[in-house]
Amino acid sequence: MRVTMMIADGVADVRLTRADKMNAIDPAMFDALIDTIDALRASPARCVVLSGEGQAFCAGLDMASMAAGAAGLDLTTRTHGAANRVQQVAWGWRTLPMPVIAAVHGLAFGGGMQIMAGADVRIAAPDTRFAILEAKWGLVADMAGFALWREVRGDVLRELAFTAREFDAVEAQAAGFVTRLSDDPLAAAQALARSIAGRSPDAVRADKRLANLADDADAATILAAESAEQIALLGTANQVEAVRAGMERRVPGFADISPP
Repeated sequence: MRVTMMIADGVADVRLTRADKMNAIDPAMFDALIDTIDALRASPARCVVLSGEGQAFCAGLDMASMAAGAAGLDLTTRTHGAANRVQQVAWGWRTLPMPVIAAVHGLAFGGGMQIMAGADVRIAAPDTRFAILEAKWGLVADMAGFALWREVRGDVLRELAFTAREFDAVEAQAAGFVTRLSDDPLAAAQALARSIAGRSPDAVRADKRLANLADDADAATILAAESAEQIALLGTANQVEAVRAGMERRVPGFADISPP
């Protein structure tokens, strides 16, 4: 087993479980990550926490296990919308309807950095080590990294990609790879996920759609989308419940969104 998933109280706990290899990505890990993303898309989960067991979040590609199949790897076919199968293990988190929070510790190298980048929020331990490692192997980051790193400072991204050098969590946060630091990133991610799961799932999912759209749409498109999302929310059961619960100073009881 490469990935586990448990859903409780609206929060999906997803963990990379190849701890003996620092959660390095092999063909079985690719399959497990894609299957997990597909399962989450069809679930009523309101938020996802993504973490790695053992000493690292993810050390990147398992070069030994991937080398045997590299010759037959299909990078041309778009298997998941705009993404190919390799890119889906990182890009897929961003396209999920619910927010994803990555709890990062130990190492996030190469493909691990790109999987982390797919999360909406990234919380890292202060001693985490990072690297866009692909140039070391004469390659480029091709697991959706550059599409997901548009919020990172461009000059910093270029230097790190060109050199493949390691950098620490303080530098990662300053550049935009990491949202914030925590001595216990998993606990911090779980607390944040519970807070998000306590909000109307209709509104949270609408916020994620707008945030994704804002990455590359023009202002007119974003303004129109804001209005459309608001019109769709007004007067719905969960929106009315949010208002009533606020007025009555009680915990709201929101209905889950039915899987597609």
